[in-house]
Amino acid sequence: MSDLKDLLAQREQLEAQLAAAFKAERINVLDEVIRKMKLHRITLDEIRGPAPVAVRKAVPKYRDPVSGREWIGRGKPPNWIKGVADRTKYLIPI
Repeated sequence: MSDLKDLLAQREQLEAQLAAAFKAERINVLDEVIRKMKLHRITLDEIRGPAPVAVRKAVPKYRDPVSGREWIGRGKPPNWIKGVADRTKYLIPI
């Protein structure tokens, strides 16, 4: 059993050494990135890129009085309004 305890202790020591080495390397990498950004006058906004454009969801324009289903008025019309010539009775009041 002493072998197992010794190995576990060694593993803990190695994990601590790995964590310390990773932390030191990370600091070095961050310093290098900051130095190069300053050298080339790169801003954080350039790295992030443009802000994402919000997508607006289309507002429904027509509603079926029977089922309550809605249609925005674009694309292929649903069956409940398909053959109707005057669609004003299906308009949703604003």
